[in-house]
Amino acid sequence: MRTVTLIGKPGCHLCDVARDVIVRVCAETGASWEEKCIEDDQELYRKYWEQIPVVLVDGAQHDFWRVDPQRLRRALES
Repeated sequence: MRTVTLIGKPGCHLCDVARDVIVRVCAETGASWEEKCIEDDQELYRKYWEQIPVVLVDGAQHDFWRVDPQRLRRALES
């Protein structure tokens, strides 16, 4: 099973939009998803603070700022 990770923070409008896309695409493809907050993890903050929201697929960076649903779907179905 593929896993999508959303890295963001509270109050981030783009994170809210990315979450909506991820929830929808994961429901369609059967992938699981999780969310991590950069405010809870110094390493995530150091690595991604300028790029949130960041989307990982199976631990590898897939996208940042905006999530294209078709591109995410293709990544999960490959």
